[in-house]
Amino acid sequence: MAERNFDFDKIIERKNTRSLKYDFARQRGMPEDILPFWVADMDFKTSSYIEDALIERVRHGIFGYSEVQTPYFEILGEWMKRHHNWDVQESWLIKTPGVVFALAMAVKAFTEAGDCVLLQLPVYYPFAEVIEDNGRKAVSSNLVLGEDNRYHIDFEDFERKIVEQRIKLFFLCNPHNPVGRVWTREELVTLGDICRKHHVIVVSDEIHQDFVFKGKHLVFANLKKEYEDISVTCTSPSKTFNLAGMLLSNIFIPNPELRHKFCKQLAAAGTSQLGVMGLVACETAYSKGEEWYQAMLSYVADNIAYTKKYVEENLRGVHMVEHEGTYLVWLDFRGTGLDVDEVERKIIHEAGLWLDSGKIFGECGRGFQRVNVACPRSVLSEALERLKRIL
Repeated sequence: MAERNFDFDKIIERKNTRSLKYDFARQRGMPEDILPFWVADMDFKTSSYIEDALIERVRHGIFGYSEVQTPYFEILGEWMKRHHNWDVQESWLIKTPGVVFALAMAVKAFTEAGDCVLLQLPVYYPFAEVIEDNGRKAVSSNLVLGEDNRYHIDFEDFERKIVEQRIKLFFLCNPHNPVGRVWTREELVTLGDICRKHHVIVVSDEIHQDFVFKGKHLVFANLKKEYEDISVTCTSPSKTFNLAGMLLSNIFIPNPELRHKFCKQLAAAGTSQLGVMGLVACETAYSKGEEWYQAMLSYVADNIAYTKKYVEENLRGVHMVEHEGTYLVWLDFRGTGLDVDEVERKIIHEAGLWLDSGKIFGECGRGFQRVNVACPRSVLSEALERLKRIL
């Protein structure tokens, strides 16, 4: 059967579907009728092959303890090789119910209470949460917004923080959420050599690896053989195929000692087999989802270009940071002349839009907003028109 779900302009009603994005505005302090562009899931139907595989599995009618065998890994490995030129081994693979869960397990496995963990603000806010909630201290080497309208790493500050704070663990976001950077080979190698020099373990969140529009995604662990010994690579089909609710991520840890420590924390957390539907969805996505993925990626790329053009032509004082990866654009409202809190009040209560406030990604994100553009063009256009009206 051919792929069917190619109509990305079609508006799918998500209200009253237990959607975190659409059904919980009031509980999260937002107006009931607000239009959401915050949480990172897409408003597109996933591949029809995944739909069909899940329906077939449901019809079986038995949902007992389930696990995967070698074909699952072979399908996963083939995707990683084809898209990211990465040869993975089956022994490296550990499945977890999400990347954030894996981050928390890494904190517990590789640090002690009171230790500092390094990150790069502004960054995906659960990074800091899983550090602090586990009794560690989050330390940031802030990214710097350059004159080229792209964020950069301050390597001198990065190494100084490692030494001064006795860092054992670093959370890398690649591609970076929310600033949209796709790190270059030179940047990653410079960073990696510093970490290796100071015996720092790198947990690389590469969940957005399949959304690269400029440059090329490079798997950190694959850049040098030595990096395999210090790397935990976090991947998932959840962003690529809109499967976040399936709660499944594929974590790769080549170093046996690190893998043992990580698995010990999984056992302590009571985690063993994952849900059968997530396993079915993942295997089908990577084996049959290529055509849908390419069509969706092209549509999102057009949405990003549309947003950039609209912002430049219509939103005075607003700048879109140069976008390289993810489907989350980073808008700078600091040139509007409005107070940060006033901008946010107008966005929520006058425009009726639920964006992600930049300040939740760190204090250096104040004045910015993260916008999810993985939605039908008409919905995106409506949001941008609303922003134009309030500005």
